[in-house]
Amino acid sequence: MISMKIDVLSLFPEMFTGVFNHSILKRAQESGAVSYQVTNFREYSTNKHKNVDDYPYGGGAGMVLTPQPVFDAVSSLADPSKKPRVILMCPQGERFTQSKAEELAAEDHLIFVCGHYEGYDERIREHLITDEISIGDFVLTGGELASMVVIDSVTRLLPGVLGNKSSAPMDSFSSGLLEHPHYTRPSSYEGHAVPDVLLSGNHAAIEKWRLKESLRRTWTRRPDLLESKELSKEEQKILNEIKEESD
Repeated sequence: MISMKIDVLSLFPEMFTGVFNHSILKRAQESGAVSYQVTNFREYSTNKHKNVDDYPYGGGAGMVLTPQPVFDAVSSLADPSKKPRVILMCPQGERFTQSKAEELAAEDHLIFVCGHYEGYDERIREHLITDEISIGDFVLTGGELASMVVIDSVTRLLPGVLGNKSSAPMDSFSSGLLEHPHYTRPSSYEGHAVPDVLLSGNHAAIEKWRLKESLRRTWTRRPDLLESKELSKEEQKILNEIKEESD
C-alpha cells in the first residue's frame, strides 16, 4: 500500500526522470512508501494552440501562467474526499525548513506546481494553492529544481525509507542543532586521528561528545538557531563550557 502520493505539475516532466529513478527516491517508490507522477499541465489547456501563458493585464515584461490549465490539472489529480496540499514553488514563498519537511511528510498527497514563466495568475495563489515555498532568496528558471529539493527532503522522512531508523532524527536541523562530526576507518589518516572517545566503546561518553560537538558546530556556524531553541539544563551547561573554552 502506498503511504504517500506525490504529483508534480510541470511543463518539463522529463527533468524528473533521473531524479526519481536513482538513490533514495527510487528505493522509496520501489518499497511502496511513495509514488511519483509528473504531469505536463499543458495537456489540460483548452486553448486551441495549447498555450498555458499570456501577456499580463496592465502591461509589463514576460508572460504569466493562465489559471485554467493549472486548476483543471489539480482537479483531475485530487481526490475530492481528501484535500491535498497544493504547493507552489515560488521565491516569494515561506522559506523551506526541516520542520516544514516534517510537516509535509505527514500528509497523504502532495501536489507541486512548477511554473516556468514570469509569474502566475494571482487567482492560482488565492484559490488553489495551500502552501507557497521558497528554497532560498534567489531566483531559478523554474520551479522544477526547487520542487526536487523539497521532494527529496520529504521522502527521506517517510517510514521505512532510510535503512537506519535513527538517521533522519539525527540529521542537521531535526533537533534544532547542526549535526555532530562523523568519522570512519582508518582511525588515523595522514597523521589526522579520530577522536579517542569514539574508539573507547563508552557509549555514554560518545553521546556526550556528540552533543557537545553538535552544540559547538551550531554555535560557531549557525548561532541564530540557538536563539530559537530552548536548551535543556545539560545543553546549556555544555554550551557554557564551549564558550569558556573559546575565550
